[in-house]
Amino acid sequence: MSALWTAEAAATATAGRAHGGWQASGVSIDSRSVEPGDLFIAIRGPNTDGHLYVEDALRKGAAAAMVAADWAAGRDVAGRPLLVVDDTMDGLNALARAARARSAARVAAITGSVGKTSTKEALAHVLAAQGLTEATRGNLNNQWGLPLSLARMPAAAAYGVFELGMNHAGELTPLSRLLRPDVALITAVEAVHLEFFASEAEIADAKAEIFAGVDGDGAALLNADNRHFARLRQQAQRAGIGRVFAFGAADSADFRLLDWRIEEPGNRIEADIDGHRLSFTTGAPGAHWALIAISVLGAAHLLGADVEAAARSLAGISAPKGRGEQHRIAHPRGGRFTLIDESYNASPASMRAAFAVLGAMRPARGGRRIAVLGDMLELGPDSPGLHAGLAANLEAEGIDLVFTAGTDMAHLMKALPERLRAHHADTSDGLVAPVTAVVRPGDVVTVKGSLGSRMAPVVEALLRIGRNDNDKPAPKRASRG
Repeated sequence: MSALWTAEAAATATAGRAHGGWQASGVSIDSRSVEPGDLFIAIRGPNTDGHLYVEDALRKGAAAAMVAADWAAGRDVAGRPLLVVDDTMDGLNALARAARARSAARVAAITGSVGKTSTKEALAHVLAAQGLTEATRGNLNNQWGLPLSLARMPAAAAYGVFELGMNHAGELTPLSRLLRPDVALITAVEAVHLEFFASEAEIADAKAEIFAGVDGDGAALLNADNRHFARLRQQAQRAGIGRVFAFGAADSADFRLLDWRIEEPGNRIEADIDGHRLSFTTGAPGAHWALIAISVLGAAHLLGADVEAAARSLAGISAPKGRGEQHRIAHPRGGRFTLIDESYNASPASMRAAFAVLGAMRPARGGRRIAVLGDMLELGPDSPGLHAGLAANLEAEGIDLVFTAGTDMAHLMKALPERLRAHHADTSDGLVAPVTAVVRPGDVVTVKGSLGSRMAPVVEALLRIGRNDNDKPAPKRASRG
C-alpha cells in the first residue's frame, strides 16, 4: 500500500523543509491518540501547544512530526524525522488543500442543525461498498477537524464524505472553500444554537455558507420539508450553484420519500429517486432515519454512485453511539428491556424525533415507554418555553413515564400531566438510582440530552444492569441426601 504522505510530498505541499526520508500512513494532531506511522502535527491551540508533545508522539511510533520553525530553531534536528514549517496550522491547511487537489474523489459536504453525523455515517457506509471512501471520523468537523480529515484522504480515494459543523456565523465559509465539495447537503435548519443567533433565519444563512466552496458544476441538496427550504435554495443560487435538488416527502422533491414504516430493527421505505422507484430497508428506525436514507440516496446519485446498490447497503447501517443506538439488556427479574441511547446531543427537533421512535416501539408484555431527558443547551432566552413545549409531543406519542434532569427540564416536568411525572433531579447523577430502580422487563427506555447535560452516566447505569445480571454465577442445584 502506498504511503499517504512522503517527506517530499508533504514538504512540497506545505513549502516546508523535510528532515529524514520518512513516509506517513496517517495524520494526527493529538499525541494521546497518535498511531504508529502517523505524521504528528504540533498545533498551537487555545489550551495547549502541541510542540510539548512532539517527543511523546515520536516515542509512540509517529513517522514524523510537523513543527514550527521557531520551535526547531536552536535544536539539533539533523537526522530527526521532522517537517519544519513557518506555522503548523497553516501547514495543516496546506496539507489538506494538497490532498484535495491531488485526488479525483467526488466529495460531499454535510451540515445541518440535526442529523448531520448520522447522515455522514450512512453516506460513507453506502459509498464505501462501491469505492475507497474517506470520511470525517467522529465529529472532527471544525477549523481543526476538517483540514485534519481532508489531509487523511488518500490520493486514490473515489469518494469523500465530510461533516462541517458551526455554532457562529462565518465559520462554514472557510471550511467549504478548503473542501471544495461537489455536493453540499444541508439536512435541516432548526432551533439549535439560538444562544448565538437572533433567529432561525440567521441560522439558515449561516448554514448556507456551505455553498461558498461549491463551483458552478457542483450541486446543492436541500430538505424540501424544512420550512427554510426556499431561503436556502435562494442562497445556493446566489452562490452561483446552478444545480439545486430537493429531498423529502414533498411532491416537488427530486428524491422523494413515498412511504415508510418501522420494521424492527429499522425501517421499510418506498422512495422515488430521480424517477426510479425503490423499496429497501434501513438498519435504524424512525421518521428521521427515513429522511436520512432519502438524502443519502440523493447524494449518492449526485456523486455518480450506483443508487440501487446504495439502497441495498442501507440495510447494514445502525444508529451511531449516543445517536439512537439500541441495546437489549437482560434484567435480573428475567426477560429483557430495550435501551435507546440518544445521550450525545439534543434539540427540540431531535427530541421530537426521538419521542416518535419511542412511541412507535412495542414494549413487551408488562412493559412501558420511558423517556429520561436532560437539558437541551444553547437555546438562548426561549429555552424554558422550548423545554415545556415538549410535553405535548410526549403525550401524543403515548409515553408512559418521564424522568428529567436540569434547570430547564424542570419546566417540562411542570408542564406534564401528573401521570407522566416520574422524577426530576438537578443533575443526571440524581436520575441514576430512580431510573434503574423503576426499569423492568419489557420496558423501552430512551435516554436523551445535550452532551453537556451528561446523560451518559444514566446510559452506563442501565447497561450495567445487564452486565451485573450476566455476571452472576448460575444458582447451585440443591443436592439430594
